[in-house]
Amino acid sequence: MTETILTNAQLILRDRVLHGTLLVRDGIIAEISEGRSHAPGAIDLDDDYLMPGVVDVHTDNLERQVQPRINARWPSLSALLSHDAQTAAAGVVTVLDALCLGDLGFDVERIKTFKEGLLDLNAMEGTGLLKSEHFLHLRCEMPALDVIELVEPVAHHPRVRMVSFMDHSPGIGQYADMDHYRKLRRRAGNSEADIEARIEKLHIQRAQHRTPNRLRLLEMFRGRDVALASHDDETVENIAENVADGIMISEFPVRLAAARAAHESGMTVIAGAPNIVRGGSHSGNVSAAELVREGVVDALASDYVPAALIEAAFLAFERSMLGLPEAVAMITDEPAKMAKLADRGRLEVGLRADMVRVRSFMAIPVVRQVWREGERIS
Repeated sequence: MTETILTNAQLILRDRVLHGTLLVRDGIIAEISEGRSHAPGAIDLDDDYLMPGVVDVHTDNLERQVQPRINARWPSLSALLSHDAQTAAAGVVTVLDALCLGDLGFDVERIKTFKEGLLDLNAMEGTGLLKSEHFLHLRCEMPALDVIELVEPVAHHPRVRMVSFMDHSPGIGQYADMDHYRKLRRRAGNSEADIEARIEKLHIQRAQHRTPNRLRLLEMFRGRDVALASHDDETVENIAENVADGIMISEFPVRLAAARAAHESGMTVIAGAPNIVRGGSHSGNVSAAELVREGVVDALASDYVPAALIEAAFLAFERSMLGLPEAVAMITDEPAKMAKLADRGRLEVGLRADMVRVRSFMAIPVVRQVWREGERIS
């Protein structure tokens, strides 16, 4: 039996912040008490915060390690290990690696990243070499010609915890602003003629394939213990379609009306943590801070910066959007529930001792130590 006592800490519990002591026994939280412990070997946390380990249900960070520059691809396994180290250092103890299935011509390398990343995760299974615990979030591009053939072989992979239904067609969702879409394509080096031909092709492709692919994906995953999410919801009609199909998570709604409709329909809503840290959307969509103030956000995801999660939660508290326990729950308890991981997400007796020590410095929460099941990982 192994025991660790962490004392003189500001424990961020689900309903309050308690100055106290936490006892870990064999990787499980065994006791939480008020006040300081004087037991031999107790670790003094110097009045730092101790919060649950972060659960990130959507991160594209692996893709960014695989391709750190536009024309520079990094070896896949090396990229995975770098990604894992970054998530652990950011306090993300549980990570759902969001990998794209289906090509709409944005970056054909993303399919390669998915295939190689899956092989690497399989190879790392059981080695004990990954710091964070990794699961899979399958990002399915509904209008893509190849999405079904890519999804079918991995649909029953034991690490799949979430499936999102995406549509990145020009004029839809995140790319509703066609001028913005065209600007992105020009920046990628496409000519005006190529851009217009591509837009026309993708509109035809969407009309032919989006609905049948969506129905096939629903058939594959409905009734299973896998969370289903929509992506970049724009309208009330999008929300109504999702609810009718049993999709009960709205991931990154791009308009306030869609987020409100999702919330009122009983869907849980995910917003992007970088949106809060940066002070707005990088795509010109709705401010996540506005959604939080409106009370229509349940959880935050890192999207493309793992370190944004804890910073966004503390910013939500510092700017009086939420109390600290509620803000922290948006990156711990609520995403754990979404991913159907009932053994983590809170500092609570009987749950896994996934914990993060944080000190606030110049309004920035600095991650000092991270534990996974009672073992230091950072």
